[in-house]
Amino acid sequence: MSLLTVVRDVCAVVGVELPTSVFTSISANRTMQEMVALANEMAQRIAFDTREWTRLRKTHIFAGTGVLGVDGFVTGTGEFDLPADYQRMLLSSNVWHSSYTQSPMRFIANPDEWVKRRISNTVEGRGEWTLLNGQMVIRPIMLVGQEAMFAYLHRNCIKLAAGGFGSSFLADDDSFVLSERVLRLGMIWQWKAQKGSAYAEDMGTYGDALNVASGADSPAPILVDRPVFGGGNALY
Repeated sequence: MSLLTVVRDVCAVVGVELPTSVFTSISANRTMQEMVALANEMAQRIAFDTREWTRLRKTHIFAGTGVLGVDGFVTGTGEFDLPADYQRMLLSSNVWHSSYTQSPMRFIANPDEWVKRRISNTVEGRGEWTLLNGQMVIRPIMLVGQEAMFAYLHRNCIKLAAGGFGSSFLADDDSFVLSERVLRLGMIWQWKAQKGSAYAEDMGTYGDALNVASGADSPAPILVDRPVFGGGNALY
């Protein structure tokens, strides 16, 4: 379903004239300007504020560049630019070092603690990391052949009609990569709220749809039980 279809459905419910295009002559159409702004806000709210959708999870690998010199010092970089589509780390994410697979590297959340550890030349044997200036910083510097791998939430929740993915709608035929029904219901209640209309029932309908979509996003856990004796089937 395209953005144009979603917007037309929303307009039909909220009592706005149905457009033949969202972006054509948008500079002179205040209603469509509001619809695009609302669609982008609601799409990003659904994508990033409600849960960590499996559709938006990715993994990334940083390759070590360090070379051990004859003096015993390692030359190379421990600063890595985050992926271009990086939104944030998953709440449960760790960074794993390829040479220490039994436990993840230690995350140093406090920048003052990070500075203290650098100035005192203190480092965890399995490695440690932090986020600074749009980069992931890893110590000690990884050697060539070593890798650090982690999972993150990416920001490209819009499939672009022109090709590829992006973080906002740019054309009528762009589409939301998650549930477009949830997007439509979210736009309806938020539009009514912004215009001072009664919206409680619409917000409840949106919440119900969001909960169903969220619950269906991850597979149910597999329950393993012992066989039922007496001719019954085993439960898996």
